[in-house]
Amino acid sequence: MTFEDIVKIFSNNWPMFLRGAGMTLLISIIGTILGSIIGLLVGMVRTIPVPERGIKKAVLKIINAILSIYIEVFRGTPMIVQAMVIYYGSALAFGIDMNRIYAGIFIVSINTGAYMSEIVRGGIVSIDKGQFEAAHAIGMSHVQTMLNVVLPQVIRNILPATGNEFVINIKDTSVLSVISVTELFFQAKSVAGINYKFFATFFIASVMYFIMTFAVTRILRFIERKIDGPDNYIMYANQMQVETPEDMLRRNQNN
Repeated sequence: MTFEDIVKIFSNNWPMFLRGAGMTLLISIIGTILGSIIGLLVGMVRTIPVPERGIKKAVLKIINAILSIYIEVFRGTPMIVQAMVIYYGSALAFGIDMNRIYAGIFIVSINTGAYMSEIVRGGIVSIDKGQFEAAHAIGMSHVQTMLNVVLPQVIRNILPATGNEFVINIKDTSVLSVISVTELFFQAKSVAGINYKFFATFFIASVMYFIMTFAVTRILRFIERKIDGPDNYIMYANQMQVETPEDMLRRNQNN
């Protein structure tokens, strides 16, 4: 392999590589967003307090059992197997002819949802119980407590894990080539099948995967820093204010 080979392959096939990268990003973004929503809903349901008796207890037990099966199945099996079962299995067993792109988004979404649900549940459990008790003491229901008190904190806490899932999804969409989704790996495999220069072709694909994951990681870190805000907070009259450089100098002189 020479540098000229890489340049020639990319210059001759760059539309296919770019279409593949675009499809990879599309499925990853939509799948991560939908999976995060699924994870939030499942995590909230699994943290609903179960009463000691009554119909509500039985209903929650059944729902929790179903959700536990969903989580264990999709966390315990490879995405490539899930893709084969959902796409080809649904066609053979039920006669459902799914669109490949929609099937890919669905597979990534439910797989991400299974992982995100446990991340969300852990984030909810990590919130101090005193906040739940205080919210209930002022008359908030479980749903109101979640929406107004818990979830704003949980979303901030799980943001790094959500970003990590997004990066993983960018790479894992390559398994969707088994159902002929035209993402980056599928396009690279098609190009390599034409020119028979597998090393150079997949080297280009690996560079494009790295560029996408590196860019996403940096963007997510920038968002995290923006959410965190400045580090130099001080308290004034029970209000949170930002300490300016002049305030810092004045405070040091007074001390």
